[in-house]
Amino acid sequence: MAFAYTPGLRVAEKTVVRKERRLPLMGETLVEKGDSVTADTIVAKTELPGNVRMLNVANVLGLPPGDIPELLQVKEGDPITEGQVIGQSKGLFGLFKNTVRSPINGIFESYNKITGQAVLREPPLPVQVDAYVRGTVTEVLEKEGVVIETVATFVQGIFGIGGETRGELKVMVNGPGDELTAGMMDASCKGKVLLGGCFVSHDALKKAVSVGAKAIVIGGFDDKDLKDFLGYDLGVAITGHEKKGITLILTEGFGRMTMAHGTFDLLKSREGMLASVNGATQIRAGVMRPEVVIPVDGSVEETSSRRETGSMEIGSPIRCIRAPYFGRLGVVAALPAELQVLDSEAKVRVLDVKFPDGETVTVPRANVELIEE
Repeated sequence: MAFAYTPGLRVAEKTVVRKERRLPLMGETLVEKGDSVTADTIVAKTELPGNVRMLNVANVLGLPPGDIPELLQVKEGDPITEGQVIGQSKGLFGLFKNTVRSPINGIFESYNKITGQAVLREPPLPVQVDAYVRGTVTEVLEKEGVVIETVATFVQGIFGIGGETRGELKVMVNGPGDELTAGMMDASCKGKVLLGGCFVSHDALKKAVSVGAKAIVIGGFDDKDLKDFLGYDLGVAITGHEKKGITLILTEGFGRMTMAHGTFDLLKSREGMLASVNGATQIRAGVMRPEVVIPVDGSVEETSSRRETGSMEIGSPIRCIRAPYFGRLGVVAALPAELQVLDSEAKVRVLDVKFPDGETVTVPRANVELIEE
């Protein structure tokens, strides 16, 4: 049987999810291999160096830089507090002394005899990394972090904004073709991950922020509304760092797009459970996808006959990711081995896609994404 490989979006009722939780700098791990953790458990911590503040001591005291060291009242490495005297001139007959004081709390790091500049460093910034999902520590990365493993319902989206968050999953609509509107949201949405259907408007998204919702999982969103919501064009970048008070995950694409029935029904069956979501998306290369992870009880049997991740064969469910069929779902009807010439005169590998209405079209393999169920 013919098969091929293509990037894919996973939609799994129960699968093993492994999450690497790594510090930005070397630090301390707080859990051990085999420990059970919740999503809120702090698994590692470190401190980022504080910001540097430059202070021209020579200018303040009105003296040559080389004369300053003997007038300093602190040594390199000494802690300092805001308003503390760092140095003072001798004055004239003990009078008319110039004084330089610290503008911050922190550390007196160094003084340069050539420039007259002192380097002051603000206090270090504590950084903590949580487990993100409920699970078990399967590996400890010494001084760097840990690997968490959990059995979970796992759904990947096609695009998202906003970083990691979590909350109880709340179903807001009756079906995957229903719009999530502002009128549906109230105080009961606070702290929740909201499941919608085909579309959420800009006004509804702002309402979700105002009522304190943690995230929205929806079929589609208008690309113009996205620009208005963010206040800038997203461009080619990694999303996930936006500070807009909510995480948004699109399962289908831009526009009014009915969420895949399988995805909606699966998530609906998990209503009331704790969902960990992350909107981070690598737009250009497609190597990072937004996700919904809902830990569940039980285990997953791993078998050698299980289809290799990324392999596509006749009957595999796919989604078209480029015009003119963007967002449409279908199955692979054929995988021709020979190259075909496009209107652009480029020779590429193609496949035949059969849509639910019976229509069959031929598209480049690069224009589809595998839905790994």
